[in-house]
Amino acid sequence: MASQGLTYDGCNFFRQRLVLSTLSGKRVKISNIRSKDDNPGLRDFEASFIRLLDKVTNGSRIEINQTGTVLFYQPGLLYGGSVEHDCNTQRSIGYYLEALLMLAPFMKTTLKATLRGVTNDPIDPTVDLLKSTALPLMKKFGIDGASFELKVVKRGMAPGGGGEVVFTCPVCRTIRPVQLTDPGKIKRIRGMAYSVRVSPQIANRIVDSTRSVLNQFIPDIYIYTDHMKGANSGKSPGFGLTLVAETLNGCFLSAEMSSTPQGQGVSILPEDLGKNCAKLLLEEVHRGGYVDSTNQSLALLLMTLGQQDVSKVLLGPLSPYTIEFLRHIRDFFQIMFKIEVQKPLEDERKGGDKVLLTCVGVGYSNINKTLK
Repeated sequence: MASQGLTYDGCNFFRQRLVLSTLSGKRVKISNIRSKDDNPGLRDFEASFIRLLDKVTNGSRIEINQTGTVLFYQPGLLYGGSVEHDCNTQRSIGYYLEALLMLAPFMKTTLKATLRGVTNDPIDPTVDLLKSTALPLMKKFGIDGASFELKVVKRGMAPGGGGEVVFTCPVCRTIRPVQLTDPGKIKRIRGMAYSVRVSPQIANRIVDSTRSVLNQFIPDIYIYTDHMKGANSGKSPGFGLTLVAETLNGCFLSAEMSSTPQGQGVSILPEDLGKNCAKLLLEEVHRGGYVDSTNQSLALLLMTLGQQDVSKVLLGPLSPYTIEFLRHIRDFFQIMFKIEVQKPLEDERKGGDKVLLTCVGVGYSNINKTLK
């Protein structure tokens, strides 16, 4: 398996290819990375991501040509241990953390990663969102333990950064198959309104405007305010909101919004941010499914690498990122999902079509045996 290589073209889905290459042991070559761009080759945040992969693996071989338009990656063994990494401030820590969440359960030793950089920005999933949705999802697959946590030590807004996050994940011997087909009804909504280097009153204004929208639907709403000061508040001012809706069957649907980074574009009022974020959460609930659109690919990967048994998950409409992820899983693991479209019932006023995905896990221990 390790002798076969895969070739891809272009810079899209860069993380997917490198993460799946690391897990499958197949080497990968990516050509024409922004070759026709005025500024060709890898960006700084992508180079930073490669350095992080190099830190958590042992024996990886990475070759980049002089212009940065061709990358050859031969993965080493996932080792883990204690890792410190300064993430590039062009993208938030969520960009790097999403990949670590996929890799961490399959390490040789418990991973303790300290990541520094931007914790909250409008582009990538924020650390708060991943903490409240991705971690409970991984626990459903049997990835759990006293040391399994994600902690925000310092908060850093874009563009200056200055945040710090500690992610600890134990090694998971076996990933259990799941049947996540019935999300159930929403029972409560929780949230976190954060603000740094601005008036603490802004977080309260966000909470009031969010409740004005959500109180029409459910009474059990609690939004925490988090105002970090001094050394823990990073280098740039900003504020934002993360909302999570929990269902009766333990499914978490999320939405979030951050203020426009300092000096970039039109600034947004806290009241508008709160209302818009509440509407985004309602949109996510309307889409339905057991897993929200941010974590669809994480759920599919854990199903693929689970025990050799049938797993099922109900998702809302698949995002373009997830569709490409399914294609990459076919390339790297030769696993195909059975996809059934479920039409909403006549009396249901819920969102569009749901998608039920079924697969038989390949078993990560089997891949390890093949690599050895």
